[in-house]
Amino acid sequence: MEIGLIGLGKMGANMTERLLLGGHKVVCYDKNQEPLKEIAAKGAATAESIQDFIQKLKKPRIIWLMIPAGNIVDKIIKRFIIRHKSG
Repeated sequence: MEIGLIGLGKMGANMTERLLLGGHKVVCYDKNQEPLKEIAAKGAATAESIQDFIQKLKKPRIIWLMIPAGNIVDKIIKRFIIRHKSG
């Protein structure tokens, strides 16, 4: 299975590691570069932007958000729905 994961805090990084150990392909995005470097060293693919993230995932895309609850969730979802409806 291929899955995209946004948010590499403690929970997101641990979930990514578990998915990798299970043989899954994981594409990750985080606004901070350091967790991306760390998870890339463990075998995950990383993206430099949301657009890059979307392009690296095959359709149908499975995207897991591991980000704090609140407005940021709505903002991320709106970015996917509005900007990437056709893609």
